[in-house]
Amino acid sequence: MDVQENTKTMAELINVTDAARHKMAELIEGADADIEAVRVFVSGGGCGGMNYGMTFADRLDERDQVFTGDVGFRLYMDPVALGYMHGAEIDYKDDGVNATFVFNNVFKSVGGSGACGGCGGASH
Repeated sequence: MDVQENTKTMAELINVTDAARHKMAELIEGADADIEAVRVFVSGGGCGGMNYGMTFADRLDERDQVFTGDVGFRLYMDPVALGYMHGAEIDYKDDGVNATFVFNNVFKSVGGSGACGGCGGASH
C-alpha cells in the first residue's frame, strides 16, 4: 500500500502534548499485538457539533497521515479528521480522580466558535 508522505511535521498540523504522547505510547504498548497506533477520528456535525475521539488502529489506510514520536507513540489520522484538527491540541489530563484525553482549540481550522446560533432559541 502506498502511503503518501506528509511534507508537514506534526507540530505544523496539530500539537500533541508530552503527556498525551507518553500516554498514547503506554496504551499502544499495553494493547494487543495487532494494534499499530492510536487513530484520531471526527464524527457528527450539525447543532451538536463535531465529536472528536480516539481509538486503537490495527491497520493503516492508504489516505492516513502518520505521526510518530520519540517515546514510541504512533498516531493515524485520515484527511477529514486532519482537516478538522488542523491547529488543534491533543492533551492528556490526569488529576488523580479522572484521566482523559482533551481536544483543545478544535474550531481553529474551521473558524467557528463551537456554538450553533440557530439551536436552543425560544420561539416568539
